[in-house]
Amino acid sequence: MNTEIALFLIQDGLTNGAIYALLALALVLVFAVTRVIFIPQGEFVAYGALTLASLQLGKLPGTAWLLLGAGLAVAAVELVQALRVRALRRIPAIILKFIIVPVFLVGLVWWAAPQKPALTLQIVLALALIVPLGPMVYRLAYQPLANASVLVLLIVSVALHFAMTGLGLVFFGAEGSRTPPFSDAQWKLGVLTISGQSLWVVGASLALIAALLLFFEHTIYGKALRATAINRVGARLVGVSPAMAGKLSFTLAALIGALSGILIAPITTIYYDSGFLVGLKGFVGAIVGGLLSYPLAAAGAVLVGMLEAYASFWASAYKEVIVFTLIIPVLVWRSLTTHHIEEDEE
Repeated sequence: MNTEIALFLIQDGLTNGAIYALLALALVLVFAVTRVIFIPQGEFVAYGALTLASLQLGKLPGTAWLLLGAGLAVAAVELVQALRVRALRRIPAIILKFIIVPVFLVGLVWWAAPQKPALTLQIVLALALIVPLGPMVYRLAYQPLANASVLVLLIVSVALHFAMTGLGLVFFGAEGSRTPPFSDAQWKLGVLTISGQSLWVVGASLALIAALLLFFEHTIYGKALRATAINRVGARLVGVSPAMAGKLSFTLAALIGALSGILIAPITTIYYDSGFLVGLKGFVGAIVGGLLSYPLAAAGAVLVGMLEAYASFWASAYKEVIVFTLIIPVLVWRSLTTHHIEEDEE
């Protein structure tokens, strides 16, 4: 290995690590707020990339029908609950939020997709279809079991992962897709060639991390999420709704996942089941942070990206094994240094 190859691998590792860092932050956020190990995080990555690819082909993405179906399902659940407690004043808001808005978004995408609008508008449309799925998934799958044990919530996550993977196969087919790069520019830095797409990935990831930092530090909703993550019972006692916190955390997770998929779509071919492997590498980074520390999770994710890059050069056939083996010493160390604490009764 010479200096040029080493620098190229560092660039590749940082690019991949930036995406894994975003996913690790999303996983830590969801777990801290809801105690859910969100395995389907990777499916939002695949949905984001494949939805954008469909829009660039002038087709209506299958996620449009998923949004419409999920909206109708949530509307049915909310209407039944409103009628049961005789909260009739909530019915217009439920119909507007979960039926009219999804129908409007699907109609907008159906009209705009054949016209192949500018890339920025395509990204906005893709996010508009996918991000609302986050709180809908929480409402349907997790909110009814909010007080269940972590193990039960994990089982639900596994089931949801298989369901979303199957839906991805139905909506997008078995063939992979790749989108054109955001930028074809290249710069020479000594012996290293830096691509514009790599700068897009790293820059967008850093910008999103900075935006999340500002959100948690300077907004009332961000502080509510922090309070819920620190003490769920205490946050509830001071007026923070656990349901609101859960829906907001899943909204942010869906946004991060969809945006991550859009960023990596020009770099690698994405299939309907590609998100699981990408999300799993973000999960390894989150485990390094103990599913609690955002900085450690981000650092662990960058370490995963670097390890993957160098493993692909030295032993490409075993790179996945090498990456996932990283989790073993971390778990052993944590098991030896952390005392077991039973879950708080609520």
